[in-house]
Amino acid sequence: MTTPDELLSPTGRLAARLAGWESRPQQMVMANLIAEAIANRQHAIVEAGTGTGKSLAYLVPAILAATADQVEGDAIPAPAASRVDDEPGADDEGAAGENAAGGSGTRRPRRIVISTHTIALQEQLVTKDIPLVAAVMPREFSAVLVKGRRNYVSLRRLALARERAGSLFPEEGEMAQLGEISGWAKQTADGSLADLPFVPHDAVWDEVASDAGNCMGRACPTYKQCHYYAARRRMAHAQVLIVNHALFFSDLALRRGGASLLPDYDVVIFDEAHMVEGAASDHLGVSLSSVAVDRVLSKLYNERTHRGLAVHYGLEELELSVLRCRRAAEDFFGEVRAKLADRGPSPWRVTAPHLLPDTLGDSLQGLGRQLRAAGEKITNQAERHDFLSLADRLAGLAGSLDMWLGQNEPGCVWWVEFKRADRRGRDAQARTLRPCGHGRADERHAGCGRTEPIGSRRRLRS
Repeated sequence: MTTPDELLSPTGRLAARLAGWESRPQQMVMANLIAEAIANRQHAIVEAGTGTGKSLAYLVPAILAATADQVEGDAIPAPAASRVDDEPGADDEGAAGENAAGGSGTRRPRRIVISTHTIALQEQLVTKDIPLVAAVMPREFSAVLVKGRRNYVSLRRLALARERAGSLFPEEGEMAQLGEISGWAKQTADGSLADLPFVPHDAVWDEVASDAGNCMGRACPTYKQCHYYAARRRMAHAQVLIVNHALFFSDLALRRGGASLLPDYDVVIFDEAHMVEGAASDHLGVSLSSVAVDRVLSKLYNERTHRGLAVHYGLEELELSVLRCRRAAEDFFGEVRAKLADRGPSPWRVTAPHLLPDTLGDSLQGLGRQLRAAGEKITNQAERHDFLSLADRLAGLAGSLDMWLGQNEPGCVWWVEFKRADRRGRDAQARTLRPCGHGRADERHAGCGRTEPIGSRRRLRS
């Protein structure tokens, strides 16, 4: 059976393939430590200096573990890394587990997840390190780069955006970009932002990107051509998944509710692990901000540009409700800032529930009900789905607000943070942290390396 030493030693496969290969004792120690941890189902924490060759030190034992059930042959397979991408959806969230690998009863492949923080390291793994390992590995394996769902264009949403362009995009440049995306979508190979030859405005991409809350799954008329689902299928058969920390913890958060973004896996390796705490804090909680509220309301009606779904469908009563909800949001976030401003610079710890009355939740819920009722009258299923997904989003915002005000998640730390968001205001975040190992979670520990962040980052912008 192949061992890490056989690939990394001075007389190993890598040395035989690469002229000038330099065997590093620290690299071999690290590789064997990781191999032992995987075999014994234990945790391992490794800190290694620059020049150790960390990526190969974890890739070699990880790939050997993922392919341990194979019978080794004499032939060296072709490189197996690919630029495949992926993330969640409506039809697929919760369906990315065992059966995603090939149907009921099909044995899934052994999987290793490698999570990084930077795109640069992902690029290095996919374009350099994994192909190198594949070239000398006496076993076959496949590796894919897993991207977030919003990296993909939704062909259905793109078609709807083109139909509604006049009531969605007030800027001439945005209309031009929509046209360019439409042309690109007809010939793109993978349908992801990485393949788009320019960086689109946020407002434009937001209308055409694949969206978990606005996905029709198999009922979508463009399902068979969907780039996102094609990426998921490739991911389901891969043995090595390269993800970023944000995606990993998004998946972990969903798994608490029985859903998932990633297929089931056996081992996780965190590279750039010093960034894990921040990613966990961001994604293992709930967030709310005035910007998030405004973004949803502006999709329905923007009073400055007179654009939005309500305008497109001539729903004047809905326009008025959006205006009332926006005023309620402005008042609420303003009251939060006024309530805490005399405490000095943010962030501010909130030690008791119900910092102030909930003057926004009912408006969000009421607007969501009105939006759902309007959507039910639309006969086109794809267009109706847009209304219902926005109604669900409004209900979710109201739920996040209720959770923050009521502090109804035990064992957490709550606080508010204001930060500059844009020309119109500030961003306030309320976070929740699980108490650290010292038995309590106070200001000294909140956000430090000794906490385990799980809580809600609620951005409160006013």
